[in-house]
Amino acid sequence: MRRIITLLVGLFVAGVAWAQQTQQAGEKLTLEQCVQYALENSIAAKNADIDKRIAKAKVSETVGIGLPQITGTGSVVYNQKLPRFFTTYKADGSSFVAIPDSTAQKLGLKDGDVVAAQNFFQLKAAGNAQVSINQILFSGSYLVGLKASNVYRDLSAKSAMQTNQTIIQQVTKAYYAVLINKERLTLFEDNIARVDSLLRNTKALNQNGFAENIDVDRVRVTYNNLTAERDKFLNLNDLGINLLKYQMNYPFDKPLEVVGNIQDVQVDVNSYSSNPDWDYKIRPDYQVLETNYKLQQLNIRNMQTASMPSLSAFATLGYSTQSPGVGGIFKTNTSMNEQLGNQMGIGPDKWYGFSQFGVNLNVPIFSGLQRHYRTQQEKLKLIQLENNFVYLKRSIDMEVNQTSTNFQNALKTLVAQKENQQLAANIARVTKIKYEQGVGSSLEVTDAENSLRTAQTNYYSALFDAMVAKVDLDKAYGKLLPAYQSMNSQPENK
Repeated sequence: MRRIITLLVGLFVAGVAWAQQTQQAGEKLTLEQCVQYALENSIAAKNADIDKRIAKAKVSETVGIGLPQITGTGSVVYNQKLPRFFTTYKADGSSFVAIPDSTAQKLGLKDGDVVAAQNFFQLKAAGNAQVSINQILFSGSYLVGLKASNVYRDLSAKSAMQTNQTIIQQVTKAYYAVLINKERLTLFEDNIARVDSLLRNTKALNQNGFAENIDVDRVRVTYNNLTAERDKFLNLNDLGINLLKYQMNYPFDKPLEVVGNIQDVQVDVNSYSSNPDWDYKIRPDYQVLETNYKLQQLNIRNMQTASMPSLSAFATLGYSTQSPGVGGIFKTNTSMNEQLGNQMGIGPDKWYGFSQFGVNLNVPIFSGLQRHYRTQQEKLKLIQLENNFVYLKRSIDMEVNQTSTNFQNALKTLVAQKENQQLAANIARVTKIKYEQGVGSSLEVTDAENSLRTAQTNYYSALFDAMVAKVDLDKAYGKLLPAYQSMNSQPENK
């Protein structure tokens, strides 16, 4: 039994240790996976998705305007003091309220006097319950609003594409920075191993009398500088990973490891030769401007349709009652003979139904020229958008030219620095061989190592600049987004 318990405990401890090791290792993500994670989890992407959902709800709201509008109301009113009923006294008895002659003589009324009688047409408490129905039959503004709501939904989708493009650009740059740092860390370890081997050989030569102490010190200085630079670079590498996590909205306390090889990144200039088929409409910002232009056109049409007649139907169904007190509203007194009451045109104390229906025709005639000037304002805004098309095209042209030039210069610098690194590596190798054979000095070796380290740093800096320039060039040409996303729902030619 003890053996079984011991075995189970051992398996549990091993499982916990494996889980902790797996958690410590963190996720391993490629560039595509980093971008996908950012598009699903970054705050900007989430807000863009919410905007799309808001636009969808806005469309449904606009459609709902054309559906029947039904409202139910109910009220109970108690008039503590009813207003009086006013009439004129007629001696011949033709007044609406007949006043006996004896009462008129007692009150001293004369023919034509105004009499304020008690309101016997209304009881103090009243109840009312009704349902009102309204239905649009024709409205030019509603028809334009339906079209505008769909364009508004399209605008939210285009804006989301623009947001995704920015996210892809930022995540790609941060990923490349981590990838470059990963390669440089490997290079640091190789350099340290090579200098460490040189240091051991120099110490052996010194012990045998073939090298001086100063030779050992020079190599040790180089070794110490390399290890110190590596330690500083480790901190910078952590900072780069945190920047990538920030762009992805990835938890800072969760480990992350990038997967990829720097040699797999393509920075070929031939992929961006003159392209006559390139179109501004590929750019998300241009698509957003086109959609705004359509919205403004519909806004002008909406202003114009405001002068058109509108037709709607209505119906009201309900019940009402009155009583001397509030309590009587909620109970009925049917002591009166209902059949007799109907014959006399009166009824017992209960809720009586009423109904009405009809159509409303609204014909705008004159609005003090307000609609005219509002339309003029919207037309001027449309001209502003047309000017923005010209400005955006020139800005895109400038961005394409600038990023193309930066990319060309970065490639030229990369080619030169790559050659310099190869030359510096060859010089360091030959200098070390000459020193070990006794025909060179330790000073030449340390100088060659320093030159190699500088050439390597310059090469990776140039490589990163070329990769970043490639990303900016892709963004300028609208190629950062997937093809299905950037070409979906192409707007009409303006």
